[in-house]
Amino acid sequence: MAMTIHVDIVSAEQSIYSGTAEVVIASAEQGEIGVYPRHAPLLTRLKAGEVRLLKGGQEEQFYVSGGMLEIQPDVVTVLADTALRAADVDEAAAIQAKEAAEQALKDQTSKMDYAEAAAQLAEAVAQLRSIQRMRKGKKG
Repeated sequence: MAMTIHVDIVSAEQSIYSGTAEVVIASAEQGEIGVYPRHAPLLTRLKAGEVRLLKGGQEEQFYVSGGMLEIQPDVVTVLADTALRAADVDEAAAIQAKEAAEQALKDQTSKMDYAEAAAQLAEAVAQLRSIQRMRKGKKG
């Protein structure tokens, strides 16, 4: 039996996941991080992107809009403003948000400020990347 670590993924609205995994992979601000059982304690910021859980040869994917990742030797906690199972991400809405953010970046007269548009673009791209990775996983 493989060693596991307890994982909690929580958004501002609700608990998205509570269970065990053999490996947790997340998009930290400094790059992707892999967490195995007995990992050294760590607290880091997450950027918009995926959190993947590997368990029993299967991968479960979640999308987070950013947040914090707390790692203890036996527990990983993801605290995010927004967290969704990757299958629940609305592709059409993500494409629309990406296009709107790209237009706002091009349009100097837009009411949306540049930093906000750039953040929205990054979030929409991360959502679309999650959807694409999920589709590749189902085919392979």
